[in-house]
Amino acid sequence: MDLWEEIKRQLASEITVEGYQNWVSKTKLSHVDGETLWVSVPNDVTRQWMETEYSAQVQRVIRTLGLPIRSVSYQNGFVAAASNGQPAASADPLNFSNLILNPRLNFDSFVVGSCNQFAHAAAIHVSKNPASGYNPLFIYGGTGMGKTHLMHAIGRSLVERYSDLRVVYTTSERFVNQMVQSLKSDRMAVFQQHYRSADVLLVDDVQHFAGKERTQEEFFHTFNELQERQKQIVLSSDSVPKHTPGLVERLRSRFEWGLMVDVQPPDLETKMAILDKKAEAEGMVLPDEVRIFLATKTKSNVRELEGALIKLTAYSSVTGEPISLPMAQQVLRHLSQGTDKRISLESIIRLVAEKHSMQPAQLKQKSNERKIAYPRQIAMYLAKELTNASLPEIGRAFGGKHHTTVLHSVQKIETLRLKDPELNKFIHSLSDTLTVG
Repeated sequence: MDLWEEIKRQLASEITVEGYQNWVSKTKLSHVDGETLWVSVPNDVTRQWMETEYSAQVQRVIRTLGLPIRSVSYQNGFVAAASNGQPAASADPLNFSNLILNPRLNFDSFVVGSCNQFAHAAAIHVSKNPASGYNPLFIYGGTGMGKTHLMHAIGRSLVERYSDLRVVYTTSERFVNQMVQSLKSDRMAVFQQHYRSADVLLVDDVQHFAGKERTQEEFFHTFNELQERQKQIVLSSDSVPKHTPGLVERLRSRFEWGLMVDVQPPDLETKMAILDKKAEAEGMVLPDEVRIFLATKTKSNVRELEGALIKLTAYSSVTGEPISLPMAQQVLRHLSQGTDKRISLESIIRLVAEKHSMQPAQLKQKSNERKIAYPRQIAMYLAKELTNASLPEIGRAFGGKHHTTVLHSVQKIETLRLKDPELNKFIHSLSDTLTVG
């Protein structure tokens, strides 16, 4: 069985059509060596893209499929197998090649909001003044929040601003793979020279160093060498060092030497700004109601938001149908399916009541006082958005209200959200609490 083809089939359902066609479709299985799966790629750009952009997804697919694979390594060129059935040796199995940074991941394309403005400001500072204060710069946050975007943006800005600066970007997985190959081929001196001669070293996803003692020891010495030479180090991780199990203390303390900045989940306004920028880049018009639908229905993850927009754009392009709210609701119906079954009307009532310092029973009263009616309208709106309950069912859950009352409440809040940024933000936080919690 071709294990890589199995992985590719699963990846096709998880990443964008464009991403799959441009990168994944061009790869094929080379051979399996123990628990390492070797994949042939057509060129160095594809190899680095697979390593930097899709390594996490590939590992997740391997776990999902239950495959007996611990790591995936990529090699340039579709090399023919030697007479012993193994692939012919490549000229440089370590693949220490020129810096490859995604041209789309720059500061101009990064949307700044309250969730990431500190991290963005720190990244800008480092890109203008390397090794002059924030060293190391440690960026942390959940998956798909923009950490890698900032890393690439820093790298590209430094290369453009300082042509003589040696910038090295890598992922923790690539660092580990190269170190293992260097040990096997007795080329550690080459490996160390590559990383320790950098003027700026950017390492993505350093949480994957956890538990790998030999790798941590090597990176510890690399870190010290660069610090002593006053070279800039930028690291990213999904959590702060002290919350990363399996990280040795001396490395953890060094990660904390400089400035640690977090990238938080985007709020509703930032999501809509991201959609505006993406739509503008694609030369498309995104109706306001579709924009709000995408921003409110996607979870707190920029990649999911971008993926939803790409899927909607692709559908519109194929069918020739202009983008509209009904189309978005149909094409992206999966966005609500994952939460509809979990969220109950009572959980919505309890949360809204708690946020307004009320008892749940108060939202079911027949009172039309604003201090009760307004929170009730918000709760009804959330019930309509986050559950499959019909208007009459929602009305019954709120003390026997008529379905027209529910409809009026939903329409009122929907209109207010367009005019009131604070209400937008509040409802967004309630939705996140209900869907994630």
